[in-house]
Amino acid sequence: MKITPLDIQQAGFKVKIRGYDQKEVDAFLDSVTEDYEALIRENNTLREKMTEYETQLTELKKKEATLNNTLMKAQDLVEEMSRNAQKDAELVLKGAELKAEEMLHSAREEMASIKRDILDLQKQKVVFLEKIRSLIRIFQRVTELEDREDEKTSKKDRTDEERDDNVRLLKPKT
Repeated sequence: MKITPLDIQQAGFKVKIRGYDQKEVDAFLDSVTEDYEALIRENNTLREKMTEYETQLTELKKKEATLNNTLMKAQDLVEEMSRNAQKDAELVLKGAELKAEEMLHSAREEMASIKRDILDLQKQKVVFLEKIRSLIRIFQRVTELEDREDEKTSKKDRTDEERDDNVRLLKPKT
């Protein structure tokens, strides 16, 4: 059975000879009633606070779950961004490698073209030098023939037409 402050206040005791002083008992009961009422108020206050704290705890647990969820999503996002950055870096690297290969291939083709041009120029030089040598030999022959002719003309008068004919005969055909 639960005792209330009212039960304590209304408690009555039989009076017997040589019993307790009724004023002292009443004073004690009043004191116990006040203390008991204070304990009940304190208990009610503590229950209200406990309910409040339980509500706060529930809200904090919800917030903690939300924060954990947000943290997990942020970690997933960071990992995804890292993977994407890695893929982008690989793509850039592959693109740079392809461009470098293209540039190297182009440079090699240009170098081969330049080498072909150099060989062609060297061939042209040889042909040019051979033509010059041939012309020099022809001029030497012409000069020798003219010298011989001069010797002969000094002995014999030779006409200008005959010399021109000899030069025409010795001239290379182009």
